Amino acid sequence: MAAGLIPARSVKDTLLSMPSIDPVIQAAKAAGSKGMLDEEMLDSLLVEKQEQVAVVARTIAPISEPEPVAPARIHNLDHYRLEDFPMHARDVDAEITVHFDITGNSVTEGKKEDIQSCFKDRLKQIRRLILDKNLPNRPIAVNEAVRQRKQLDNRDSPFTVIGLVNNSRTTKNGHLIFSIEDATGEITCLLSQRDEDDSNQEIVHAGLMEDDVIGVSGYFSQTGDLMYVDDIHFPPLNQHKKRTAGSDRAVSAAFISDLHLGSKTFLEPQWEKMIKWFNEDPLAKTIRYLVISGDGVDGVGIYPNQDKHLNIPDLFNQYSRLGTMLQELPDWVEVLLLPGNHDAVRPAEPQPALDPELQTDYTNTVFVGNPCDFSLNGVRVLSYHGVSIMDFVASLRSVTFDTPEAAMRAMIDRRHLAPSWGGKTPLSPEPEDRLVIQEIPDIFVTGHVHGHHMETYKGVNLVHSSTWQDQTDYQRMLGFQPKPCILTVVNLHTHAMAAIPFV
Repeated sequence: MAAGLIPARSVKDTLLSMPSIDPVIQAAKAAGSKGMLDEEMLDSLLVEKQEQVAVVARTIAPISEPEPVAPARIHNLDHYRLEDFPMHARDVDAEITVHFDITGNSVTEGKKEDIQSCFKDRLKQIRRLILDKNLPNRPIAVNEAVRQRKQLDNRDSPFTVIGLVNNSRTTKNGHLIFSIEDATGEITCLLSQRDEDDSNQEIVHAGLMEDDVIGVSGYFSQTGDLMYVDDIHFPPLNQHKKRTAGSDRAVSAAFISDLHLGSKTFLEPQWEKMIKWFNEDPLAKTIRYLVISGDGVDGVGIYPNQDKHLNIPDLFNQYSRLGTMLQELPDWVEVLLLPGNHDAVRPAEPQPALDPELQTDYTNTVFVGNPCDFSLNGVRVLSYHGVSIMDFVASLRSVTFDTPEAAMRAMIDRRHLAPSWGGKTPLSPEPEDRLVIQEIPDIFVTGHVHGHHMETYKGVNLVHSSTWQDQTDYQRMLGFQPKPCILTVVNLHTHAMAAIPFV
């Protein structure tokens, strides 16, 4: 052999099985080995070469154990780091400032004059917001446009009006036709279906809500009985800059909704699992606030034959049990409780807080109305139960029960929580429309339809809070599957969001 070795019969098979004998030759030359290559010499040469060269044959598996790698963290918790919280939530004072709550402030008598006043105020408030937008020309009153219609009947003479939407519908050709009304009159408008790159095509496809307040720019037809719309104007919102809690107040807020305590479908084991988590998990020790956005109890007499679906048939016992359950939370957690359509308050929105008679078994709870505009450690939160999502589903083709976040985006764009009068949402005609979103929130929260979602839209954190009720017979009939028992947590300092499931 090249190395001066003669292989013995006993090593022949071993040598033939090797991918290459070059490592043996190199090791023999390095060691100066000569003579008969028996099993003992071959083993020594292979060991020696292995010490010199990392690989003496194909590697079938790693020789050493790999470095341990942390498993992927679920539910976006990799963005929700405990290092962002320099102190325990119990060491931070609760700072709750309520900016608007209808409780004790409802003055309507339900008269025709109140309804008119409500819509006039809505038009006034949202018109002011639309005027902050860079409009193509100065808006004029509807009656002024009608008087000048002969001069405004071509593309070279566009005009703009701001008003309330009436009778919105889609033509058989896919165009959107509707009326715009202000205090002076009404104009029929047509928004044509055009190329997909047209900025208004999303509105053409989705539709408009009845009683939306919008601006329209365009020109009259030759006959003067129709306005051809070139542009639709909602209040501007490019990118909201969120307020944050200071680093010395870096705590979290958690959000849930629709417990429906008292119902046979209330998910009590999952609730107990969450309570255990609150008392034991390190992340829970960052949570200073828990916001419950309506329907804490299932109520009594809310729908026909509801009593068949209740395991707590007495309303007072439902609220008493809820109070007892909330006391199981750690003592550093401050609870904010809004009513919903199942609660013992008036159904018309805005709704006042629960009656003091129902608050007796609560020790750690702040009772507010629905909706409620408040701040937590300087972070602005708008919490709304969300009954009007039903109207958005009925009116806009872009919104479904599976996508309640689409309704929330539409509310932000319109700067109104429940535009449509006479729909599925009972509305109280307050002389001032209290459902206008006057101040853009940092966190916008809804519930009601038992989904779950979180996202950031135009700088606003959207949270559709999860339910603690299993699928009901009604939901099963509709083919709707709820997303229950998910706690949404928001860092008030960094605005990072996490979803914690308990199913």
